[in-house]
Amino acid sequence: MAHVIAVSNQKGGVGKTTTTINLATALAAVGKRVLIVDLDPQANASTGLGLSKQNRVISVYGLMIGEYTLAQALIKTAIPGLSIIPSSIDLLGAEVELVDMQSRERRLKDILSPYQAMFDYIIIDCPPSMGLLSLNSLVAADSVLIPLQCEYYALEGLSYLLGSIQKIKKNLNPVLDLFGVILTMFDKRSSLCQMVAEDVRDYLGEKVFTTVIPRNTKVSEAPSHGKPVLLYDFKSPGSQAYMALAKEILMRDRHDENFRIKAS
Repeated sequence: MAHVIAVSNQKGGVGKTTTTINLATALAAVGKRVLIVDLDPQANASTGLGLSKQNRVISVYGLMIGEYTLAQALIKTAIPGLSIIPSSIDLLGAEVELVDMQSRERRLKDILSPYQAMFDYIIIDCPPSMGLLSLNSLVAADSVLIPLQCEYYALEGLSYLLGSIQKIKKNLNPVLDLFGVILTMFDKRSSLCQMVAEDVRDYLGEKVFTTVIPRNTKVSEAPSHGKPVLLYDFKSPGSQAYMALAKEILMRDRHDENFRIKAS
């Protein structure tokens, strides 16, 4: 069974989609079968993997409202082992259309469940707000990965998101847990970055990944070329950081007894 990871942060511009794309690419590069679900109406994960609008006629919107199946929407990317369910601007209307549906918070979980044996990892790129789409992501997920930019208000937003995760765990998804926090756009020359990193590690301990994603020009440039940074410039510090993150995630899964039991 796939390990379903929701990449979530209710603040935009923290590297959420960048982390989704490059982590998925790094996991596929070591032989894992990976599916990205682009659940953000901005569709940045889709464009960041080079998918044009013409290739996104069938999108996650059609799945959420019941027009298509996952098999019809799934697109294999140019990266061996990596597939994506693309998004489109139509997804903006899904929040309204889901309101009157039965089990509306479970739509994504019900869509993914029959296909979980096909993948090792399903990574959901969540929208930067806690609406019905994000709720669907967290109900469908086994765990949450939080990209966190090292800035002044980081801990305030993190505390709110962790509270939301606990409420969803209590009421809707008892297996949901925090997989970890990954520090992004890290500038080792900045005293503020260093201070925020220390505060987050003091607050969450081992839940914060050892790997940090540096602020790197190549990471910023790659989406405009429709490529993950690992394909755009494999030797860049950003690429190497995402490979290190993938390795750390694989090690955490290997030592996570609860996940081993679930996967067996």
